[in-house]
Amino acid sequence: MAEGLLLSMRGIEKRFAGIPALSSASLEIAPGEVHALIGQNGAGKSTMIKVLTGYHRRDGGEVLFAGQPFEVGSPHQAQASGISTIYQEINLVPFRSVTENICLGREARRFGLLDWDSMHAEAERLLQTFGIDLDVRRPLMDFNTATQQMVAIARAIGFAARLVIMDEPTSSLDEGEVAMLFKVIRKLKAGGVSVIFVSHKLDELYEVCDRVTIMRDGKTVRSAAISEIDKLDLVSAMLGRDISKAQGHATAFTEGRREAGATVLSASSLAARQAVQDVSFDVARGEIVGFAGLLGAGRTETARLIFGVDRARSGTMKIDGETFAPQKPKEAIRAGLGFVTEDRKLEGIVPELSVAENMTLALLPRISRNGVVSEARQRELVERFIRQLGIKCSGPNQRIRELSGGNQQKVLLARWLATNPKLLILDEPTRGIDVGAKGEIQRLIRELADQGLAVLMISSELEEVVEGADRVFVLREGRTVAELEGEAITEDRVLQAMAHGHSTQTEEVGM
Repeated sequence: MAEGLLLSMRGIEKRFAGIPALSSASLEIAPGEVHALIGQNGAGKSTMIKVLTGYHRRDGGEVLFAGQPFEVGSPHQAQASGISTIYQEINLVPFRSVTENICLGREARRFGLLDWDSMHAEAERLLQTFGIDLDVRRPLMDFNTATQQMVAIARAIGFAARLVIMDEPTSSLDEGEVAMLFKVIRKLKAGGVSVIFVSHKLDELYEVCDRVTIMRDGKTVRSAAISEIDKLDLVSAMLGRDISKAQGHATAFTEGRREAGATVLSASSLAARQAVQDVSFDVARGEIVGFAGLLGAGRTETARLIFGVDRARSGTMKIDGETFAPQKPKEAIRAGLGFVTEDRKLEGIVPELSVAENMTLALLPRISRNGVVSEARQRELVERFIRQLGIKCSGPNQRIRELSGGNQQKVLLARWLATNPKLLILDEPTRGIDVGAKGEIQRLIRELADQGLAVLMISSELEEVVEGADRVFVLREGRTVAELEGEAITEDRVLQAMAHGHSTQTEEVGM
């Protein structure tokens, strides 16, 4: 171990069903250091933390903590050894008192009974360390999210934690609460406690962190002092893009682009909770509009607002010039919207149902009479889309779980195309499918736009957005920060907007 390190993880390997999740990954933390751990979905951050805290057993590599070989079999053992994790979803007991939560697992006893006076005093002392004065006898649920996080941190310190892991700690906090949390983090640092800070908010990293480790595809791709790496380099490393070569090349999308028609959907200043702060955009007939942004930028959350899954706190939407404010997805469907969600297996397909049943789920009211599905209409529609989209299956009655990822995605596309939509929202349309099927899906999306369909496409693959979209809106921390069109759509300009909140070569959006 390098001299002076609190934690050293080197050459870490972890496989699931033979597929690498971590490959020679590394992470090194100094005493009293606030260290950012960042990366996109699937980068390996969570797996790395779970290996460290005993949730997963590593398949290879070395972990040293405080200079000694370190291996634990559970998060509880890790906590007892000085490593505490504070998760994004606070894992405390809301109906128990603040004292009970702070002292859970290390209750003070006197003459065999719980020593409540001692525990209340301990809870108050720990909270006052962070300048928090509250009634520790009240249930945790009586307090806001920020206070609950402070209780979680006090609990960690109560276990004499030398390393505190904070997983997206600011995702549910407002500006004032974030400032309070950062004060607490600085106090921990001053007391010699190290912090691993997992966050997708770049500005926060530069405000509170000393060093940063960037992961991508299960590997550690860079580790440096935060002062030595600018935001653009940070984003480029996360996405695996070389700025000097960030131009992209032709894909199946680029063939036969056409002029867009009338505006189908327009949105202005949409806001909802923390994830969506101020999003504005519009989509026209025959146009593919791309949403670009890092994890946590608010892309999927905006799509859920449009489709009526969640409700906007403020802002306006219009469809074909008419006010649009869906309260439920069925209202969005009636208005002519379709939504192929990001998680195909969890929110898309029903694995035990057939291709035909999956394809016609959104269309059942139209092909049913008195609750009875017209098998003839269902068969005619399903066979038509199997033929048109080139879905490879043994027939309409084959279970969808038996199809390849690309063919499952085509069935989901067919589900919404069968409703004859005005606008199709595609969230990560090519995620988890092979290269050949990816090209087919991309060509199909372009053909649909050429036929006049308005398409809103969300993708974490920068090349897919740059090469596939007629216009691109870049989102950053819940806000629309740039709009790019035509030849102005380049990887360099999208990266600039992701990193700095605007593109240096295009105007910021001001709708």
